[in-house]
Amino acid sequence: MSEDIQKVNSVDEVLPLPRLVALGLQHVLVMYAGAIAVPLIIGRALKLPPEDVAFLISADLFACGIATLIQSFGLTQWFGIKLPVMMGVTFASAGPMISIASMNGGPEGARMIFGSIIGAGIVAMIIAPLVSRLLRFFPPVVTGTIILVIGVTLMRIGINWIFGNPVGPTAPNLVDPSNLSWLDSIKGLAGNGGTVPPVPANLALSANLPNPAYAPLAGIGISALVLVTILVIAKFGKGFLSNISVLIGIVVGGVVAAALGMMSFTKVASAAWFAPVVPFHFGMPIFDPILILTMSVIMVVVMIESTGMFLALGEMTGKTVTRGMLAAGLRTDGLGTLIGGIFNTFPYTSFSQNVGLVGVTGVRSRFVCVTGGIILILLGLLPKMAALVEALPTVVLGGGGLVMFGMVAATGIRILAGVDFKTNRNNLLVVAVALGFGMIPLIAPSFKQWMPHVIHPLIDSGILLASIAALLLNLFFNGASKANEDEIRSAALAAEGGH
Repeated sequence: MSEDIQKVNSVDEVLPLPRLVALGLQHVLVMYAGAIAVPLIIGRALKLPPEDVAFLISADLFACGIATLIQSFGLTQWFGIKLPVMMGVTFASAGPMISIASMNGGPEGARMIFGSIIGAGIVAMIIAPLVSRLLRFFPPVVTGTIILVIGVTLMRIGINWIFGNPVGPTAPNLVDPSNLSWLDSIKGLAGNGGTVPPVPANLALSANLPNPAYAPLAGIGISALVLVTILVIAKFGKGFLSNISVLIGIVVGGVVAAALGMMSFTKVASAAWFAPVVPFHFGMPIFDPILILTMSVIMVVVMIESTGMFLALGEMTGKTVTRGMLAAGLRTDGLGTLIGGIFNTFPYTSFSQNVGLVGVTGVRSRFVCVTGGIILILLGLLPKMAALVEALPTVVLGGGGLVMFGMVAATGIRILAGVDFKTNRNNLLVVAVALGFGMIPLIAPSFKQWMPHVIHPLIDSGILLASIAALLLNLFFNGASKANEDEIRSAALAAEGGH
């Protein structure tokens, strides 16, 4: 670390413009792969056309920039913790949004998602002053379990990126065309007054023909190349190069996919160089109380993680985080989420890899992240960039998805490694049962078919089920105690896995 960087001791120091731009761009590159993951996941889950998925990416980058500016620069005494913070979409919100998308696709599903996000953002701003007092309900055994389930839940998405989704055009098996032809002939006989009985309305043929679009070897090879590239750079790369290993892996995979003719640049060519991000692109949001409640629960977890993140940043920068600063930072999580819902994007939190970057570089100036926020806004206004990202085949993202989502799960395991299982065996029960609840929607997705439809979005997320189970089980076995230093540090660790 050079002497000039070591001399940067103040979060309020304004560095020379060239250094601000270089260091701000570094923060953007470190977070870019994670920032665009959720728009890709949700856009494809909603079955939106490519141009709308590209718009979601542009809107996300734009809102990321606005939320980052407010958090790091500050907006009155009520908003912004004024520390070097980069804001990005939280992965914790992906599960409930995918559930909404699976039941309501297209623009209507998008309007329902954005309505729940706007409502949750308002709720988060209201409860922000209270959340810092909830740390005592989230000891390491609870936070570690929640983050582990988040990682495992998201891992399914990364695996489907590699091989193909289990339903739709990339399903493992297809209906044999000869079987379809036979069924059509039977329908014709039944409709001509013959002796053949009518075909039952809900009759469906079984898919038993292997689908060549599922798990093609070329796609698996590209995913493997991306994964190997990331691992090699992580091992041999130094500093900044190591921090952007996922991004480099995706770029390498994209180049190979393009060389093999697996990418289409038609949308990139037709996309505008500049376009504003307009609010309510898909129409006025739909405000469903159950969906707002579901997303508000996610925001409580996000704010707990942000509390640990802010405390960790305070230690790194040598600046004491006061209750007022903490409330302003958490309130900005809510404001950023509200802005996200208005501008057709998602809930926001502090990105942990950027907090780690502050520790690695020793650069404490919050104006580096202010510059990063400006760069994100500019990227969000360049549709060609978003269209290029959207053109990437999912197999390219698959190798990176294994790393990104696996790291979330690994962080949960790391937190649980510090839990006392030897003298307090009840902690084993907390983890075991909560983990089991978290796996229910993954293993038995139809478990809720006889339950009231109105609660389906609430119970369809393994993350929420695991969170509630871990919280209640810990209260039952261990009770609630006053927040201590270990619990505060556990929240900081949890924040590393929950974005």
